[in-house]
Amino acid sequence: MEQPLLVLSNVPDASVAQDLARHVVALRLAACVNILPGVQSIYQWQGKVEVADEVTLFIKTTTALYPELEAAIKARHPYDVPEIIALPIVDGLPAYLAWIMQETVKDVNV
Repeated sequence: MEQPLLVLSNVPDASVAQDLARHVVALRLAACVNILPGVQSIYQWQGKVEVADEVTLFIKTTTALYPELEAAIKARHPYDVPEIIALPIVDGLPAYLAWIMQETVKDVNV
């Protein structure tokens, strides 16, 4: 059964965040994307500890659209291995969850 999903991804700056957010919303792969600036990430990469200022995206979508959303993020993301993490939304305001489902229905040309 299709469920609402929260997908998290970090990008290097606001420009990439805006581009990616607009792209996935325009394609109806996401109902909404929140952009949270000012995240500092500390992580292991190729044997070294790295520190980077990043921007976090909270992407609201559905389980059915996740594979296409993941592909769209990977295609526009500048990192070799982008962070893409999907979390199920197990509860929430029913009207909001219904809105996510409604806004991610793609137009079908018959």
